[in-house]
Amino acid sequence: MLDRSRPQESEEIAHPFVAAVYDTVVPDRLLFRTHREYLTAELSGRVLDIGAGTGANFPYLDDGVDYHAIEPDPHMRRQAAEKAREVGCEVTLRDARAESLPDSDDSADVVLSSLVFCTIADPDRALEEVARVLKPGGELRFLEHVRADGWRATGQELLNPLWSRAAGGCQLTRDTVERFVCHDAFAVEDVERAEVGIFPATPIVRGTLRRRRGSALS
Repeated sequence: MLDRSRPQESEEIAHPFVAAVYDTVVPDRLLFRTHREYLTAELSGRVLDIGAGTGANFPYLDDGVDYHAIEPDPHMRRQAAEKAREVGCEVTLRDARAESLPDSDDSADVVLSSLVFCTIADPDRALEEVARVLKPGGELRFLEHVRADGWRATGQELLNPLWSRAAGGCQLTRDTVERFVCHDAFAVEDVERAEVGIFPATPIVRGTLRRRRGSALS
């Protein structure tokens, strides 16, 4: 079983400048509207958003969804709470990290991950946590930017140190989708490239994985 006794990283996640400019710099509705509709379509049961950010998913939620979200950055979390009030979204918003989710085993019907695994300090541990809290048969729906190929990958490697500092720890070079689809706890339902985004934070991939029934977690 996953050892959850390791203390959470003591360093606070706080990027006030990134939070202040994010909704202005990232034209979310222009770039990602159809993809957030994909993430939030026909949700039912208990839903956990493992990185609410400024609340970009909130306007797309149907009434009555049992929606829970975490966001470790207090500046982002404050904006997410404001967004929830603006759009009339009922959400339980908590201060937590994806590497140590405050949810019990097999408690979530759907986990949403939207442009968040690029910034998680320990993505492998976070994915183990997602597998732990998902019910067998539950879905992980994701929208993530990933490492490119060829010259674009080289450009990402060169830009990544500066980009990470300027973008609140975002990493350009992660093979996130490969990490997802190779995990034994998940079966692939759907993976497709989303033809949006601007270099260097491209390509962007969306998809759905399903928690295997009877799979053992390490």
